[in-house]
This record gives sequence, structure tokens and C-alpha cells, in this order.
Amino acid sequence: MSSTRIDAEALRRLPKAVLHDHLDGGLRPATVVELAAAVGHTLPTTDPDELAAWYFEAANSGDLVRYIATFEHTLAVMQTREGLLRTAEEYVLDLAADGVVYAEVRYAPELNTQGGLTLPEVVETVQEGLAAGMAKAAAAGTPVRVGTLLCGMRMFDRVGEAADLAVAFRDAGVVGFDIAGAEDGFPPADHLDAFERLRRESVPFTIHAGEAHGLPSIHQALQVCGAQRIGHGVRITEDIVDGKLGRLAGWVRDRRIALEMCPTSNLQTGAATSIAEHPITALKDLGFRVTLNTDNRLVSGTTMTREMSLLVKEAGWTVEDLRTVTVNAVKSAFIPFDERRALIEDVVLPGYSASL
Repeated sequence: MSSTRIDAEALRRLPKAVLHDHLDGGLRPATVVELAAAVGHTLPTTDPDELAAWYFEAANSGDLVRYIATFEHTLAVMQTREGLLRTAEEYVLDLAADGVVYAEVRYAPELNTQGGLTLPEVVETVQEGLAAGMAKAAAAGTPVRVGTLLCGMRMFDRVGEAADLAVAFRDAGVVGFDIAGAEDGFPPADHLDAFERLRRESVPFTIHAGEAHGLPSIHQALQVCGAQRIGHGVRITEDIVDGKLGRLAGWVRDRRIALEMCPTSNLQTGAATSIAEHPITALKDLGFRVTLNTDNRLVSGTTMTREMSLLVKEAGWTVEDLRTVTVNAVKSAFIPFDERRALIEDVVLPGYSASL
């Protein structure tokens, strides 16, 4: 199927895998409005459509710090058991409706304790909500497997606690770890102790790098901290000149280190200039293991179907390209090999074959 013949409904039906998606960046606008009223939090507007537009406009600042600041309102409604259960369950159902068959959802438990929940209670509650969503999605005939990545906030001092949580809950739905937050000025090596602990305990982790900061951030994440994947990583292109790969870029490509690329989000934070010129296409063509992701569906006003559609329309992607990044994502998922192989062979490849 050529890129010009892929319509929106055909894209929605394609099986998708997302590795980089934040729970607190993907709430339904109507849910934010209802939960905010319940906890007495003031929003910019109480009209769901207007709130969705406010998020999208506020995020289109080209500044990562301001982009992150938009999370004030979603986090405000995720401080209670009821808020976490609802947002986690709806998260899964929204992905299932978008054709997602595998997802890794990430969030920082330390940001959900203002209502009195302990860190373990936050994780337990989110897992309960995710399980409820997966059960409902399966019952509706749209099963989706969702694993959890726990985040430490790189500019605060609780990264070690978050890493301990990832170890404690690794057999209860948590599949890995990440650090998030403002990248520039907060290098990943500041949290080397946490990453060494995770390696000792055989917990895989990814690191946000190469978005607001360049090659040194990616180098530290991989060569100093030992990350198995890179969150974003768009600035790896700074190590590629006229198609020739430098040592770091070569390391990333040759060792099949997945790049969790988020085109719309990267435009909003100024890490890329357009969909047509987003590095994901050039890196794909050079043989990097790129994956396609949403980052924050509410904040970026996007879905996996929309991300695919943009690449088809503006960067000339074909169904074969979409299949490639989907298989890439499942191959690099933080779940056991046999589960990854089954997803690829039994779900992803048959789903794409039906569209070709």
C-alpha cells in the first residue's frame, strides 16, 4: 500500500506499539475537568474542548521547561486513589481504541503523593487501574499489554527511591525505569548510584537524553549510566555528517539501541523544526532502531494514529515504514523475549499483512 492510499481509519486499525508515553500527559480533558471539580482545583477553563486547546497551545512554546509546566493541572487531579484508578484505566482504554497492542506507560510516583498516598500505594493503585483497563479492553476484543516504567525526577533527590520501587514492583507490572524532567543542567550521571543498583538487580532502564541537551547527554546515558534505550535522542544527528556516523552514532545504530522518538512533542519543545524534516525519517533510512511514540497525548493533542498520519502525509512514510517502527518497538520492549516474539509473530505482522 503506498503512502497516498493510507486513510485515517486504515491507520487506526494497524497494530501499534508505544514505548514513550507519560501517564500524567495523557488524561482525557473531560476527566481532568470532573476530577478537578471533585478536589477543588482551579483550571484555565472548565470546558473540555477549550481545555484541550489550552494544553495544545501552551505546549507549542518551543520551550521544554514551559512544556513541562503544563502538567500542573493533570497532576493536581492525580493525588487520590480515585483519580489514579480512573486515569490509569482510561489510559489503557484510550490506547486500545487507537489500535495499540503494546504500551509502556511511565510516571513519577513522587509527584502523586500530595494527597497522602505513600509511594508504594501510588504504584499499587496505578497498577490496579491499568489492570482494570486491560481487562475491559480484552473483553471488548481489543486487548493491549501495558507495562509500567517508574520515573525518577532528575532535578529532585528521590531518584533512588523510585529505583527501589522499580525493583520492588518488577514482578507486579513494573517492567523498567526512567528519569524524566528538565534535561539541560541535570545530567543523568548525577544519579549513577540508582542506575548501578538497577543493573545489579537486572531491571532495565531508559533515560531521557538528546532532547534539550545534545551528545554529552546521550553519551552519559549510554556509556556512563548503561541505559538500554534512549528517550527521544533526536540530537544524535549532531554526530552524523553527510551520512557518515561518528563513534557515538555508530554505537547507537550498531548495537540496536532503540530511540524513543516523539515527533509532535519534539516540535513543541523545539527539538525539531517540522514533521517533514524530523530526524526520525533520516535515522530510519540509515538503519537506526527508531520507534514512534506520542510522549504526552493530551499535552501534544495527539495519538499514535495521528503521529503515523503526519509521517505518511508530510514525510512520505509507507505502511512498510510503519511496520518497521512497530516491530522495532516490540523488539526493544522491556518484557521477556518470548512475549515480544509472540506479539510480533501473532499480532503485529499479521495485522500489517492484512493492510498490504
